[in-house]
Amino acid sequence: MRRDLGDGFEVDDDPARINVATVHGFLSEQAYWAIGRPYELQERLIREATRVVGVYKDGAQIGFARAVSDDNSFVYLADVYVDPAHRGKSLGVELVREMIENGPLTQRRWLLHTSDAHDLYRKFGFAEPDFKLMERPVLLPPGGDAGSAS
Repeated sequence: MRRDLGDGFEVDDDPARINVATVHGFLSEQAYWAIGRPYELQERLIREATRVVGVYKDGAQIGFARAVSDDNSFVYLADVYVDPAHRGKSLGVELVREMIENGPLTQRRWLLHTSDAHDLYRKFGFAEPDFKLMERPVLLPPGGDAGSAS
């Protein structure tokens, strides 16, 4: 699936088109949830994802999202970003729309973690965080760094 957004922008779910180095560079250096994530881990997260969607400007990758699923009942949305130079053009909305509403995982329960994008996800029916959520954080070995995998 490739969808033209106009003005040289498009979204595409072709995993072969994902530029792992670009995604890793942004996430490991700028995304609060993935600072310091090792390249090998990022490559594996992309390769093993149930679905990936990229945003492109004139063929260059400027955004990304990945989803993992049990293929039955739920999907976890992760690593969603649009390069800051291209924000404010509804590209994040189109990226999330493509992932959630236009793909094969539409009829699943979607889950995610975010500290700062609640307004974006509300547009797609995500509810406010509630009292039910329980999370076991990554447990690091003494003096170790496991890298973030969310």
